[in-house]
Amino acid sequence: QVQLQESGPGLILPPQRLSLTCTVNGASITASPYHWAVIRQPPGKGLEWMGAMDYSGHCYTRSSLVRRTSCVRDTAKNQFTLLLDSVTPEDTAMYYCVRDSGNFSWDLWGQGTQVIVSS
Repeated sequence: QVQLQESGPGLILPPQRLSLTCTVNGASITASPYHWAVIRQPPGKGLEWMGAMDYSGHCYTRSSLVRRTSCVRDTAKNQFTLLLDSVTPEDTAMYYCVRDSGNFSWDLWGQGTQVIVSS
């Protein structure tokens, strides 16, 4: 059974860098054809795809966030991390790790982690 687990800071001060790590259990993040994505939902708003890393390690980011976003992975720990620079209160949201089985088919979700950006 494949499971995803998010870990984040909870509360973060602007304009720090947000590090959102996804740990995958039961499957390898290097296995084709899956992508591993981060999706967020700000309070009272809809879901927003932020970025993803594919099985080869290539990072894809939302165009509006490309200057602030990057990805890293640790294959030994089977983890990938999305980094978001210069956070503001508008980055406050529930953040989810998601498996993308192709063409934005989000078939597995983590439980989510709340991130609050506040001074």
